[in-house]
Amino acid sequence: MAVSMPETRYAHSGDYSIAYQVVGDGPFDLVYVPGFVSHVEIGWEEPRVARYIERLASFSRLIWFDKRGTGLSDRVPPSELPTLEERMDDVRAVMDAADSESAAVFGISEGGPMSILFAATYPDRTRALVLYGTYAKASADDDYEWGIPIADVGSIAQVVQEDWGKGPLLDMFSPSVADDERYREWWARAQRSAASPAAAATVLRMAADVDARSVLPAVHVPTLVLHRSNDLVAPAPGARYIADHIQGAKYVELPGDDHAPWVGDVDALVDEMAEFLTGTRHAREPDRMLATVLFTDIVDSTSRASQLGDSDWRELIERHDQLMRREIEHHRGREVKTMGDGFLATFDGPARAIRCAWSAAETVRQLGIEIRAGLHTGECEVMGRDIGGIAVNIGARVGSAAGPGEVLVSRTVTDLVAGSGIEFADRGVHSLKGVPGEWQLYAVASAGRS
Repeated sequence: MAVSMPETRYAHSGDYSIAYQVVGDGPFDLVYVPGFVSHVEIGWEEPRVARYIERLASFSRLIWFDKRGTGLSDRVPPSELPTLEERMDDVRAVMDAADSESAAVFGISEGGPMSILFAATYPDRTRALVLYGTYAKASADDDYEWGIPIADVGSIAQVVQEDWGKGPLLDMFSPSVADDERYREWWARAQRSAASPAAAATVLRMAADVDARSVLPAVHVPTLVLHRSNDLVAPAPGARYIADHIQGAKYVELPGDDHAPWVGDVDALVDEMAEFLTGTRHAREPDRMLATVLFTDIVDSTSRASQLGDSDWRELIERHDQLMRREIEHHRGREVKTMGDGFLATFDGPARAIRCAWSAAETVRQLGIEIRAGLHTGECEVMGRDIGGIAVNIGARVGSAAGPGEVLVSRTVTDLVAGSGIEFADRGVHSLKGVPGEWQLYAVASAGRS
């Protein structure tokens, strides 16, 4: 079941406040040390991140935070971003505030070296160490060839500072979703919210200066090193180096080229963690389901909003939303989200979805507006509270093809409601943008018995 975003709390580390959240109530604590920059509330806005956090919290009490100078934690001038020692102080402050005496520490990317140092320094507070997509040394050297050439660090930091908030580094951090426009927009917004351009560039430069190789033999807690084989940010040999130099460490290399842990094969990564930390692989929440997807939107909403003005338009939208939610609930649907002037909902039966759309189109006419609706039945990817996948794309495109007041459905839907009394009018074959093949579409002529 999807988890609601928990309350953001603050731990006090010296003169600074560190933002953190506690998710889940598992049998042990898992402290999540973020990489690069983060924002504990903006993270929940991306379904992939939300599902990833929920999976971690399914077998632990997860404690995650924004390090000093980033996210919702106190901001500091770039020249005063915390050292590894100060960041360890912040972790202990968060653990104390969350009443955590001992926890498994999960270090991600740039958070890895600090997590290694923490585990070696505070073994009494570290029940286990898990590292992902990280390194002991970020920059290359004469005796260490797997880092970034030091000459390139400055130029990369300069690009980051100049393009910060526009989505730089996405092609390296999350190549598998780099063409997803919605994800790209979230990534840019997350950057703007998580740090200033100067702070982001400074974090990169500081990361290049860190060398935790000498600390590795001093780690004496159970350690798991996870890495993806073609990680474009942190080369896999650097992770193997860590595992080779921590006594008894387990190394697991997974296929993939995504650096961000919440994209790619997330389940494989979390399954390995769960088994290492608990001894068993925990049952996953279902990540795919068959559903009928309903998209609606108000016809000519832009011109109507301009005619009415902001205040009257907001009032109209509120009344529209109330009516839509009433219809969705009455027909046993689940509201997924609103999209300004429309809704995305799912139903466990296509006939109920059709009748909901038909009734909603009739009901909102009392407001002097028309909606159009599109429906398709198919397998959807469950991403926390959101859904995705080709079935969702098809539903959206079917909706775009509908006329004012029309409920348009795919052939798949008509085939599943035989005997329901619902009648259709053939609307011919359509090419749906971004969807392979030709699609036979039908308009609902009568919704039959309710």
